[in-house]
Amino acid sequence: MAKEKKLVEAITSMEEDFAQWYTDVVKKAELMDYSSVRGCMIFKPAGYAIWENIRNELDRRFKENGVENVYMPMFIPESLLEKEKDHVEGFAPEVAWVTHGGLNPLQERLCVRPTSETLFCDFYKNEIQSYRDLPKVYNQWCSVVRWEKETRPFLRSREFLWQEGHTAHATAEEAEERTILMLNLYADFMEDFLAIPVIRGQKTDKEKFAGAEATYTIEALMHDGKALQSGTSHNFGDGFAKAFGIQYSDKENKLQYVHQTSWGVSTRMIGALIMVHGDDSGLVLPPRVAPTQLMVIPVQQRKEGVMEAAAELKERLGRVCRAKLDDSDKSPGWKYAEQEMRGIPLRAELGPRDIAENHCVVVRRDTGEKITVSLDEIETVIPQLLDTIQHDMYERAKAHLDAHISDAHDYAEFCETVNTKPGFVRAMWCGDQACEDKIKEETGATSRCMPFNDQEQISDVCVCCGKPAKKLIYWGRAY
Repeated sequence: MAKEKKLVEAITSMEEDFAQWYTDVVKKAELMDYSSVRGCMIFKPAGYAIWENIRNELDRRFKENGVENVYMPMFIPESLLEKEKDHVEGFAPEVAWVTHGGLNPLQERLCVRPTSETLFCDFYKNEIQSYRDLPKVYNQWCSVVRWEKETRPFLRSREFLWQEGHTAHATAEEAEERTILMLNLYADFMEDFLAIPVIRGQKTDKEKFAGAEATYTIEALMHDGKALQSGTSHNFGDGFAKAFGIQYSDKENKLQYVHQTSWGVSTRMIGALIMVHGDDSGLVLPPRVAPTQLMVIPVQQRKEGVMEAAAELKERLGRVCRAKLDDSDKSPGWKYAEQEMRGIPLRAELGPRDIAENHCVVVRRDTGEKITVSLDEIETVIPQLLDTIQHDMYERAKAHLDAHISDAHDYAEFCETVNTKPGFVRAMWCGDQACEDKIKEETGATSRCMPFNDQEQISDVCVCCGKPAKKLIYWGRAY
């Protein structure tokens, strides 16, 4: 038993040290490993399989909404990057540069893409000539490099995987419609597929993407009460088009600038999964994203007929869910702990007595509940259980979010709330960036968004300066 307990004892309690708990889980669940390049990470099979499921489901939803996949080079000439002044200033501190090709210095430095707006703009200026060429609704799956000072697995690394959509439209209205459509697609995906509730809203000018007219965001709340920006969608207007000369002839044969959007999510979604659903036994995966949804674990597997029955059960369940059989020579207790560590939603325990009584014991990872299920009904019960787990995990996360939203009406109350109540703080704002800066400097909280579905006038004055208020803001400390 000592060896069986060791696997879980290696995880620091989340209440004791949440940051260390997170690191323990990503390592012990074998999601990633550290590489020889500081700040970069290795995706192990368990971690990459989660990303594959995220990617495949998002890609399906993209294509249902008219998105086509393309791929751009990973290098950006310095002269191209500098065409949009606000954009390059926003990314300058994080850019990695290539200065040599082999042994020879390059005539012009090449940036390793931190994002690909400039590449798409350079492409669009030749690709788009007429209104008949519009819209362009493209996406690419790739990695990007940002030379972050502080890194944390999945949440922030110097190279990470993501998708970035880049679209061009004839009118400002079409661009805004696509910007909001993609944000809602992300929000629905987070809630339906990852069981993570989010706040949808618009970023302030201080927090918007460099070069954008408007940035929209989905904000999730982690177990420790910190916010995580989980996806963004940007309306660029015609700013990039003017910088790069992207024009088209309209139906009256007049030259017009296109209106562009950009939108993306990354592997930080995996970090959100861990921090929203995990517990002190490890990872807890919602069934829809889980690479393995059920693990069959034979009990007393050396006894005659047990392994054969377990293999048959795995084959049957493999027709209705993503099932595997743990036929290793580890003890059942170790296998249970390992299944829990990896966050597999269900396990089916099958031993000699179960076989004799024509049932198995099914255990839910999210609650630990044990359910005796007839083998005659197993193919019907398991999909229903998986749906129930998915629903229950979302409801628990939603209850946690709702319980960690507080209101503040003046600055003293705001500071006390930020320091004593983890989560989002709703407070009114005058629209002056000086108040945003002061709040961040003095409390560590940042403006997360101006929510779409919540503009209740909880006060007439700004929480910081006391001047007339313009907007309700969700504030919070964030990753």
